Amino acid sequence: MSFVSSTVIQDIKALCDAGQASMAYFYFDFRNAHKQSLPNLLPSLLTQLSARSGPRCDILSKLYSDHDNGKKQPSDSDLTKCLEDMLSLLDQHPIYLIMDALDESPIMSGIPSARERVLQLLKELVDLGLPNLHICVTSRPEIDIRNAFEPLTSLRVSLHDQTGQKEDIVDYVRSIVYSNSDTNMKRWKKEDKEIVVKTLAERADGMYVDHFMFVIHFQIVK
Repeated sequence: MSFVSSTVIQDIKALCDAGQASMAYFYFDFRNAHKQSLPNLLPSLLTQLSARSGPRCDILSKLYSDHDNGKKQPSDSDLTKCLEDMLSLLDQHPIYLIMDALDESPIMSGIPSARERVLQLLKELVDLGLPNLHICVTSRPEIDIRNAFEPLTSLRVSLHDQTGQKEDIVDYVRSIVYSNSDTNMKRWKKEDKEIVVKTLAERADGMYVDHFMFVIHFQIVK
């Protein structure tokens, strides 16, 4: 989870706890191929959105019963329709969908590729024109992602120069250097550890690739 998405989630969680909003979060985990594509994204969003809503839970239950009580696997189209039905319910509080590290969704295999299918889903959700739906996506600025979002987003923010990103890196380096699990580092003097942290902090600009946050109708009101 990136620093920015973590901060956004914390702000929205307060609204969700107060019953003033709904949120679903998905991380395209580079370490897990099963968490980089639409067949995993859709069930995750559906489960999260239905967890605190009776009407949405009813929609998910109907999908379950329509597929022989779970004996048949619903298609991506069925899952997408279920999600759209949930999002289109009347008289709902703001709904926030946050998708982190979209660039980790692969583009090299499949026709269409896993990433193209996710991008198509996002376009379909935007085309619904729902005023209460807010979407935030973080990603490296891959050309296909930037081209897809160009006509969709109301805001695009580069995270490369954000202080929070750099602080996040420094905190991570410090946690490793001061970790008690590494017997070699435990022998280092405190002064040496601080030199390592300081040196890597000064070079943080070269330690990560530009990331962008693509925002679609996104506003947090407290």
